[in-house]
Amino acid sequence: MLSIPESNINWTPCFRIIATRYPAINFFETITADPAEWEMLLEVERLTDPTFSVGYLGSLEQEDRISGAGAGRILPSFTFHDPTGTRFSTASYGAYYAALDLKTAIYETVHHRTIFMKATNEPAQDIDQLLILADLQGKLHDIRLMRSALANVYDPSNYSHSQSLASNLRSAGSLGIVYQSVRNSPTGECVAVWRARVLSNAREDRHITYRWNGSKITGYFDKSAYQALL
Repeated sequence: MLSIPESNINWTPCFRIIATRYPAINFFETITADPAEWEMLLEVERLTDPTFSVGYLGSLEQEDRISGAGAGRILPSFTFHDPTGTRFSTASYGAYYAALDLKTAIYETVHHRTIFMKATNEPAQDIDQLLILADLQGKLHDIRLMRSALANVYDPSNYSHSQSLASNLRSAGSLGIVYQSVRNSPTGECVAVWRARVLSNAREDRHITYRWNGSKITGYFDKSAYQALL
Protein backbone atom coordinates (compact mmCIF):
# COMPACT_ATOMS: atom_id res chain seq x y z
CA MET A 1 0.00 0.00 0.00
CA LEU A 2 1.20 3.52 -0.78
CA SER A 3 2.80 5.14 2.27
CA ILE A 4 0.64 7.93 3.72
CA PRO A 5 2.45 10.64 5.70
CA GLU A 6 1.17 12.13 8.95
CA SER A 7 0.92 15.79 9.90
CA ASN A 8 0.19 17.64 13.11
CA ILE A 9 -3.15 19.36 12.51
CA ASN A 10 -4.20 22.31 14.63
CA TRP A 11 -7.46 23.78 13.36
CA THR A 12 -8.99 25.94 16.05
CA PRO A 13 -11.67 26.00 14.99
CA CYS A 14 -12.74 23.57 12.32
CA PHE A 15 -16.14 24.07 10.68
CA ARG A 16 -18.93 21.50 10.50
CA ILE A 17 -22.46 22.05 9.17
CA ILE A 18 -25.32 19.73 10.09
CA ALA A 19 -29.09 19.74 9.65
CA THR A 20 -30.92 21.50 12.47
CA ARG A 21 -33.12 18.43 12.96
CA TYR A 22 -30.23 16.70 14.74
CA PRO A 23 -30.24 17.81 18.40
CA ALA A 24 -27.27 17.51 20.71
CA ILE A 25 -27.38 14.28 22.73
CA ASN A 26 -27.42 15.28 26.39
CA PHE A 27 -26.32 11.82 27.52
CA PHE A 28 -22.80 12.70 26.38
CA GLU A 29 -22.97 16.15 27.92
CA THR A 30 -23.96 15.12 31.42
CA ILE A 31 -22.44 11.69 31.98
CA THR A 32 -19.66 11.60 34.59
CA ALA A 33 -19.29 7.84 35.04
CA ASP A 34 -16.31 5.69 34.10
CA PRO A 35 -16.38 5.24 30.29
CA ALA A 36 -16.35 1.48 30.80
CA GLU A 37 -19.79 1.77 32.40
CA TRP A 38 -21.48 3.70 29.60
CA GLU A 39 -23.26 0.69 28.10
CA MET A 40 -24.73 -0.22 31.50
CA LEU A 41 -25.95 3.32 32.09
CA LEU A 42 -27.46 3.44 28.63
CA GLU A 43 -29.47 0.32 29.40
CA VAL A 44 -30.76 1.97 32.59
CA GLU A 45 -31.88 4.98 30.51
CA ARG A 46 -33.72 2.68 28.12
CA LEU A 47 -35.67 1.11 30.97
CA THR A 48 -37.51 4.39 31.46
CA ASP A 49 -37.49 5.47 27.81
CA PRO A 50 -37.30 2.60 25.28
CA THR A 51 -36.97 5.09 22.42
CA PHE A 52 -33.86 6.70 23.90
CA SER A 53 -30.77 6.13 21.79
CA VAL A 54 -27.24 7.44 21.53
CA GLY A 55 -26.25 5.12 18.73
CA TYR A 56 -23.77 2.25 18.87
CA LEU A 57 -21.29 2.82 21.70
CA GLY A 58 -19.22 -0.21 20.72
CA SER A 59 -17.34 1.78 18.08
CA LEU A 60 -16.06 4.19 20.73
CA GLU A 61 -12.79 3.20 22.37
CA GLN A 62 -12.39 4.14 26.03
CA GLU A 63 -10.12 7.09 25.23
CA ASP A 64 -12.70 8.47 22.84
CA ARG A 65 -15.57 8.45 25.32
CA ILE A 66 -15.34 12.14 26.02
CA SER A 67 -18.04 13.88 28.02
CA GLY A 68 -19.07 17.31 29.19
CA ALA A 69 -19.94 20.48 27.31
CA GLY A 70 -19.80 19.97 23.56
CA ALA A 71 -19.56 16.18 23.63
CA GLY A 72 -23.16 15.91 22.49
CA ARG A 73 -22.16 17.55 19.21
CA ILE A 74 -19.05 15.39 18.68
CA LEU A 75 -19.81 11.80 19.64
CA PRO A 76 -23.00 11.18 17.59
CA SER A 77 -20.81 11.21 14.46
CA PHE A 78 -19.09 8.08 15.77
CA THR A 79 -22.10 6.23 17.19
CA PHE A 80 -24.61 6.70 14.35
CA HIS A 81 -23.29 5.16 11.14
CA ASP A 82 -24.49 5.77 7.59
CA PRO A 83 -25.65 2.34 6.35
CA THR A 84 -24.11 2.98 2.92
CA GLY A 85 -20.98 4.65 4.26
CA THR A 86 -19.43 7.96 3.31
CA ARG A 87 -16.12 8.85 1.66
CA PHE A 88 -14.02 7.87 4.67
CA SER A 89 -16.39 5.73 6.73
CA THR A 90 -18.43 2.54 6.33
CA ALA A 91 -21.49 1.04 7.95
CA SER A 92 -19.16 -0.29 10.68
CA TYR A 93 -17.80 3.04 11.95
CA GLY A 94 -18.52 6.72 11.68
CA ALA A 95 -16.43 9.83 11.09
CA TYR A 96 -16.59 13.45 12.14
CA TYR A 97 -16.29 15.55 8.98
CA ALA A 98 -15.21 19.17 9.15
CA ALA A 99 -13.49 21.82 7.04
CA LEU A 100 -10.77 24.37 7.63
CA ASP A 101 -13.06 27.24 6.63
CA LEU A 102 -16.75 28.06 6.38
CA LYS A 103 -16.86 28.29 2.58
CA THR A 104 -15.54 24.75 2.20
CA ALA A 105 -17.98 23.41 4.79
CA ILE A 106 -20.83 25.02 2.86
CA TYR A 107 -19.71 23.64 -0.52
CA GLU A 108 -19.32 20.13 0.91
CA THR A 109 -22.75 20.07 2.54
CA VAL A 110 -24.53 21.78 -0.37
CA HIS A 111 -23.35 18.97 -2.65
CA HIS A 112 -24.74 16.21 -0.45
CA ARG A 113 -27.93 18.08 0.41
CA THR A 114 -28.57 18.66 -3.30
CA ILE A 115 -28.33 14.92 -3.98
CA PHE A 116 -30.90 14.23 -1.26
CA MET A 117 -33.30 16.96 -2.38
CA LYS A 118 -33.23 15.77 -5.99
CA ALA A 119 -33.69 12.13 -5.00
CA THR A 120 -36.79 12.96 -2.94
CA ASN A 121 -38.14 15.49 -5.46
CA GLU A 122 -38.48 18.22 -2.84
CA PRO A 123 -40.35 21.44 -3.72
CA ALA A 124 -38.74 24.87 -3.40
CA GLN A 125 -37.95 25.68 0.23
CA ASP A 126 -35.41 27.02 2.70
CA ILE A 127 -33.23 24.45 4.47
CA ASP A 128 -31.98 25.35 7.94
CA GLN A 129 -28.51 24.19 8.88
CA LEU A 130 -26.44 24.56 12.06
CA LEU A 131 -22.79 25.54 12.11
CA ILE A 132 -20.71 23.67 14.70
CA LEU A 133 -17.24 24.91 15.60
CA ALA A 134 -14.77 22.60 17.33
CA ASP A 135 -11.06 22.55 18.07
CA LEU A 136 -9.03 19.89 16.28
CA GLN A 137 -5.54 19.05 17.49
CA GLY A 138 -3.73 15.84 16.65
CA LYS A 139 -1.55 13.89 14.24
CA LEU A 140 -3.59 12.80 11.23
CA HIS A 141 -2.74 11.01 8.02
CA ASP A 142 -2.33 13.63 5.31
CA ILE A 143 -3.19 13.17 1.62
CA ARG A 144 -3.54 16.83 0.69
CA LEU A 145 -0.52 16.63 -1.67
CA MET A 146 -1.43 13.20 -3.04
CA ARG A 147 -4.43 13.95 -5.21
CA SER A 148 -2.79 12.66 -8.39
CA ALA A 149 -1.33 9.57 -6.74
CA LEU A 150 -4.66 8.79 -5.07
CA ALA A 151 -7.03 9.78 -7.87
CA ASN A 152 -9.40 6.90 -7.04
CA VAL A 153 -9.63 8.06 -3.41
CA TYR A 154 -10.64 11.50 -4.65
CA ASP A 155 -13.28 10.16 -7.05
CA PRO A 156 -16.28 12.54 -6.82
CA SER A 157 -18.90 9.80 -6.52
CA ASN A 158 -17.33 6.34 -6.08
CA TYR A 159 -16.24 5.83 -2.47
CA SER A 160 -15.00 2.24 -2.68
CA HIS A 161 -11.30 3.15 -2.81
CA SER A 162 -11.52 5.88 -0.18
CA GLN A 163 -13.42 3.57 2.17
CA SER A 164 -10.80 0.86 1.70
CA LEU A 165 -8.02 3.32 2.50
CA ALA A 166 -9.93 4.61 5.52
CA SER A 167 -10.55 1.12 6.89
CA ASN A 168 -6.89 0.16 6.54
CA LEU A 169 -5.65 3.32 8.23
CA ARG A 170 -8.25 3.22 10.98
CA SER A 171 -7.56 -0.45 11.74
CA ALA A 172 -3.88 0.45 12.12
CA GLY A 173 -4.79 3.04 14.77
CA SER A 174 -5.06 6.21 12.69
CA LEU A 175 -6.89 9.12 14.33
CA GLY A 176 -8.16 10.54 11.06
CA ILE A 177 -7.27 11.86 7.63
CA VAL A 178 -6.87 15.36 6.22
CA TYR A 179 -7.50 15.86 2.51
CA GLN A 180 -8.26 18.37 -0.21
CA SER A 181 -11.92 19.22 -0.55
CA VAL A 182 -13.54 17.54 -3.53
CA ARG A 183 -16.31 20.18 -3.68
CA ASN A 184 -14.23 23.34 -3.12
CA SER A 185 -11.11 22.52 -5.09
CA PRO A 186 -8.25 23.33 -5.10
CA THR A 187 -8.09 25.55 -2.03
CA GLY A 188 -10.48 23.83 0.40
CA GLU A 189 -9.27 21.40 3.04
CA CYS A 190 -11.27 18.84 5.01
CA VAL A 191 -10.82 16.22 7.69
CA ALA A 192 -12.49 12.95 8.50
CA VAL A 193 -11.79 12.19 12.15
CA TRP A 194 -12.14 8.56 13.28
CA ARG A 195 -11.28 8.99 16.94
CA ALA A 196 -12.90 11.70 19.03
CA ARG A 197 -9.90 12.23 21.32
CA VAL A 198 -8.50 14.88 18.92
CA LEU A 199 -11.66 17.02 19.12
CA SER A 200 -12.72 19.39 21.89
CA ASN A 201 -14.64 22.56 22.68
CA ALA A 202 -17.51 21.91 20.26
CA ARG A 203 -20.06 24.71 20.28
CA GLU A 204 -23.03 25.84 18.24
CA ASP A 205 -22.11 28.98 16.33
CA ARG A 206 -25.11 30.06 14.23
CA HIS A 207 -27.80 28.94 11.83
CA ILE A 208 -27.27 29.08 8.08
CA THR A 209 -30.11 28.62 5.60
CA TYR A 210 -29.74 27.13 2.12
CA ARG A 211 -32.25 28.19 -0.53
CA TRP A 212 -33.51 25.30 -2.68
CA ASN A 213 -35.46 26.32 -5.81
CA GLY A 214 -36.74 22.85 -6.67
CA SER A 215 -33.75 21.84 -8.78
CA LYS A 216 -30.66 23.24 -7.09
CA ILE A 217 -29.42 25.21 -4.08
CA THR A 218 -29.01 28.75 -5.36
CA GLY A 219 -27.38 30.32 -2.31
CA TYR A 220 -27.50 30.74 1.44
CA PHE A 221 -28.03 33.36 4.08
CA ASP A 222 -26.82 33.73 7.63
CA LYS A 223 -29.23 33.94 10.59
CA SER A 224 -26.66 35.57 12.87
CA ALA A 225 -28.68 38.80 13.22
CA TYR A 226 -31.02 37.29 15.83
CA GLN A 227 -31.71 39.62 18.75
CA ALA A 228 -32.92 38.26 22.08
CA LEU A 229 -35.81 40.02 23.84
CA LEU A 230 -34.88 41.33 27.26
